[in-house]
Order: sequence, then structure tokens, then C-alpha cells
Amino acid sequence: MRPALALNLGLRFVLELGALAALGWWGSQVGGNTALHVVLAIAAPLAAAVVWGLFVAPKARVKVSEEARLAIELAVFLVATAALAAAWRIWPAIGLGGIAVANSAFVRLLGDVPGSDVPGSDPGTRPV
Repeated sequence: MRPALALNLGLRFVLELGALAALGWWGSQVGGNTALHVVLAIAAPLAAAVVWGLFVAPKARVKVSEEARLAIELAVFLVATAALAAAWRIWPAIGLGGIAVANSAFVRLLGDVPGSDVPGSDPGTRPV
């Protein structure tokens, strides 16, 4: 794997964790009582993690086209960005959303997206 791709995939992982943290933060801020805060702080990132694991992760259970995979990936980041903005964390929201979009583009431009159906995405199928 090329160093630039490895760095971008590492950044992508950090962004995924940031999205989960953003959703947890949002969940802890909304609602009228402590019980709802706790439930939403757990349920929101859990829902995003399930969607990511089913459709976007390198070993996703459900294989979808690369276009659908990108759309789901960006939707998760969009929801996390909106959650941060709704919790009045505007600059972190702008940062998360902007970096996530740029990272998604760079990972695809560099090629070999792990788990995708793009030819050459599996190192074992690459022509020698």
C-alpha cells in the first residue's frame, strides 16, 4: 500500500471515530431528561456504527455498488456534522464535514479502496 493511501485511510479511521463521538455528544445534549440523554448518547453512535459496518467497512456484510457505498459513507458524515452543528459546535462541525469529504475524495483518487468493488481494490487481484 502506498504511503499516501495509508495516511488517508488512517485519517479516515480517525474521522469515523470523530463521527461517532459527534453523535454521542449530540445525544448527550438533546432530550428533556437524563435518561433520554443517556439513551441517545448510546443509540446515535451505535446506529451509525451498525450502518457503517453493514455497508461501508472493508469487510461489510452487505456489498453495495461503489456509488451507494460512497453515498452511505457521506450520509453518515453529514449526519454527524449536522449533529455537531445542532449541538452548537459549528467550527468542529465544519471541520469534520470538510475533512471527511476531502478524505473520501482523496482515498478514491488514490485508488485501491479496501472492501470496495472497484477493480484492483483487493491487493490479491492486482496485476503484477
